[in-house]
Amino acid sequence: MGFDFELILAMAFLVTGAFWVYDRIVYLPKRKVVLASMAAEARSALDKDAQQRLAQTPKLVVEVKSYFIIIAVIFGLRSFVVEPFQIPSGSMLPTLKIGDFILVNKFEYGLRLPVLNTTIIPTTQPEVGDVVVFKYPRDPSLNYIKRLIGLPGDRISYRDKVLTVNGEVVPKAFLARLPVSLNPNKEPVELYRETLGGLAYETYNSYRFTPNENDWVVPEGHYFVMGDNRDNSADSRSWGFVPEGNLKGRAFYVWLHWDEFLSIPSFKNNGLIE
Repeated sequence: MGFDFELILAMAFLVTGAFWVYDRIVYLPKRKVVLASMAAEARSALDKDAQQRLAQTPKLVVEVKSYFIIIAVIFGLRSFVVEPFQIPSGSMLPTLKIGDFILVNKFEYGLRLPVLNTTIIPTTQPEVGDVVVFKYPRDPSLNYIKRLIGLPGDRISYRDKVLTVNGEVVPKAFLARLPVSLNPNKEPVELYRETLGGLAYETYNSYRFTPNENDWVVPEGHYFVMGDNRDNSADSRSWGFVPEGNLKGRAFYVWLHWDEFLSIPSFKNNGLIE
């Protein structure tokens, strides 16, 4: 089971919100009465913290409710506008590198209820070529990122490192052979420029066998996704389709790269995600 930060943030929002409402109903009116009975000089001598403690307001209530506004802002932004993620693996190389910090558009595929991920206001539909973040179907506490290859009803084939969608080969142009030193998977790879849905992006293929060769038909309400590091990615070829309800948003920007804790963060790779 992964660390479900979204669920923890939602619980913090509910708890601090409950304390905030409780204070507004029970203690705020009492504080107003006390303040109104005080002389103007005495009121001005009280700082904000002292005012909060008037009328025997419990310290626990004062402390917990003080976090509500900031948690509410963070919760709202992450749930409905934009959410940050860090890339933990090389499955999306060369598009996204290990240690990249990315931003995900949370309203691209509709406004969704936090945690439940149920769409409440539809917006646009996912398109092939999008880099999408979604809840891993086998463990929804984990977030995965892959490229969307197939829409509902599409026929997908991947054999001998050739990707076919609805009977048409997805074109790719050879760019270079890269040495082991440039690949975290510790094997030489070939770099290609692939074009799908009018979008061009780079992919890797290894020299070894092609894993998970097969043909698939994407069921209704589901999507087929693959990593750009084609022979080093656990994706729909191995664990199946992504339900529409698992989509969280479209990754659109790299804003920081940080290899490891003791390294120096870098902004040289900043830019839009193809």
